[in-house]
Amino acid sequence: MMADQVDKQTTAQLTQELGDAVEHLRRGGVVLHATEGVWGFACDPLQPEALAKLFALKNRDQTKGLILIGATEAEFRLHLRGLDHVAQVRSTWPGAHTWILPNRDRFSSTVTGGRDTVACRVPGHEQARQMCALFGGVLVSTSANLSGEVPVLTYAQAQQQFAGQVDCIVAGEVLTPGVPSTIHGLDGSILRGTGATSNPRQEQSGV
Repeated sequence: MMADQVDKQTTAQLTQELGDAVEHLRRGGVVLHATEGVWGFACDPLQPEALAKLFALKNRDQTKGLILIGATEAEFRLHLRGLDHVAQVRSTWPGAHTWILPNRDRFSSTVTGGRDTVACRVPGHEQARQMCALFGGVLVSTSANLSGEVPVLTYAQAQQQFAGQVDCIVAGEVLTPGVPSTIHGLDGSILRGTGATSNPRQEQSGV
C-alpha cells in the first residue's frame, strides 16, 4: 500500500475515533485523550452525571475545580470580557497555558470548585482542539490519573490503566511528556510553570 494511502487510512480512522468520542461525550460519557503534556479525562461540563463520573474516576476532591478547554478563543469570549490583560491571554493561545478567568455564572460550582473563577485553555494540541470543535463547545479536560498519582503519558498506559473504566480512548500522543500547562492567575501572575513563585493561591487554584 502506498504511503499516501496509509496516511489517508490513518486520518480516516482517527476522524472516526473523534466522532465516536464526541458521541460518548454528548451522552454524558468520559473520554480519555492526549493533551500537550499528559493524557486527560474529558467530559461535558454541563452534564452533572458526567462530572460525577469523572470525579469518581480520579477520586478527586470536588473543591479543587476543573480545567476547561475550547477549540478557539471565541469559546471563552464571555470570560475575557473587560480584562486588562486580554492581549496577554490571546498571545498564549493556542498553547499550553491555562488562565484563571471570571466565571460570570456560566459554569456550576462543581466545575469551578465553588469559586467565582474558572480555569480555561485553548490547547496547543490539535487533536484536543478538533475534539472540542466537533463537540461544538468547551470540555472539561483534567489529567488522567488517580488524585495525587502520576498522570498517564502514553496511549499504551491509557489503555492499560483505564480500559473498561472510561467510555472511549482516542488514539493519540502528547507533545511534551510530563510537562503540565502553565497556569496564570486572574491578575496575570504565573501560579504554576516557568516563572511561578511561592504563592498559596497555587494550591487554591484547584487545577
